[in-house]
Amino acid sequence: MVVLVSAALLLAVVPSLIRRIDAARTAGVIQVARRELEEDPVLERLNRSVQNVAKVVEPSTVHIVVRGRKNEHVLYGSSGSGWVYDDLGHIVTNQHVVFGGETIDVQFADGQVRRARLVGADILTDIAVLKVDAGPGLFPIPRASDSLVEQGQRVFAFGSPFGFKFSMSEGIVSGLGRNARGAISFAGSTNYIQTDAAVNPGNSGGPLVDIRGRLVGMNVAIATARDAQGTPNTDGQSSGISFAIPLATIEGRVKALIETGRPPQAMLGVRFTGDVFAQREGEGETGGLRVEVVPGGPADEAGMRSGDRILSIEGVPVSDWETFSGVIAWSSPGQRIDLRVERGGTELELKATLGVMAQERSIDRTRAAIAVRTGLRLDGSARGAYVSRVFEGYPAAEAGFKRGQIIVTIDGVPVTNAAEAIDALQSPAFLLGHPIKIGVREASSPDDSTPVELTLRLRY
Repeated sequence: MVVLVSAALLLAVVPSLIRRIDAARTAGVIQVARRELEEDPVLERLNRSVQNVAKVVEPSTVHIVVRGRKNEHVLYGSSGSGWVYDDLGHIVTNQHVVFGGETIDVQFADGQVRRARLVGADILTDIAVLKVDAGPGLFPIPRASDSLVEQGQRVFAFGSPFGFKFSMSEGIVSGLGRNARGAISFAGSTNYIQTDAAVNPGNSGGPLVDIRGRLVGMNVAIATARDAQGTPNTDGQSSGISFAIPLATIEGRVKALIETGRPPQAMLGVRFTGDVFAQREGEGETGGLRVEVVPGGPADEAGMRSGDRILSIEGVPVSDWETFSGVIAWSSPGQRIDLRVERGGTELELKATLGVMAQERSIDRTRAAIAVRTGLRLDGSARGAYVSRVFEGYPAAEAGFKRGQIIVTIDGVPVTNAAEAIDALQSPAFLLGHPIKIGVREASSPDDSTPVELTLRLRY
């Protein structure tokens, strides 16, 4: 009986004693950890650094409100983000943020609101430049022009997600040289920075900065479960994959938009021979393009030879022509780029200064962009610019354009060839989504017949 009673007491007391000992040990661990957290200067410095990033960038970030009219009965309103480019009042954002707007208001972090006007827009890269009156409260964001973005580096995204103005999120650079067709399908190929910083509708046009608060890119698109290839930040929600336009693309385009309203296109001076090599086991080759070098072009002057294989451009591995042309398309004339090429089994590092793309090729690129956004394909003939194709379901078909029609005037200005017509269709108002009047004659009509005016507008 004594043994049984003793055993019962032990079974009742020992677990309680063990729990007390474990609780005391846990309390000791908590006290030590709390003391180390309170005394750790690294964590405090890290916290202050992130807070300082916010203090540096928030005054340079703006909230943009766009108002317009879809038709005489339906009003249109949207919002997005942007950032201060210089102390003259230039604001940079995405073209799709201000698309369709008749009035554009810019709100700063201190609460002041200023009316803005469109300076210029680039249909190929989704970049737009606005202008507000210069004055106090303009704090241009510093730009990381002297450093390259690298995978794994920490970045911060600013903007107005879902209308929550001047928000900040944190992440890392997940990848470089990304192609997000869904975001800007008409560009053919792209060169986005991919991040996992939380970006949602309303972040479009906002700055993406590094740990020192310097601009490295501009938020433009997100990937969603519905569209993994990227969609402009107008719908959907963050799924951990967002895209940003790199600073190298922004700087050249913005400078040209401010100076001329229309950025020139860059070229390297190479032609793709169709030879792509993939990874070969044991040989260490990871992809590349064999190219033919145009005599006298930037590549030729940089020391590249026909037959060289381009392995990477600006640190972006090249595995197909689309990736390569995307980096060039998003670069600017005069920009120096780094190239890694393979020649006869030896890898070489070259630097090339990009030149200006010939007008014919630049027009072809813009022609394709306009066709995708309007459904109207323009080409040239002996009679001038004519409609070579109209895509069903697009604004051009809805407006009454037909194949074979001759383009006579655009916004009342006579045009005599396809180049003039495409150039006229790059007007800031048209790129902003406002309708444009186009005078056309049927192919069977005489040249002195009265043209018919049709109304065309872009569609996002």
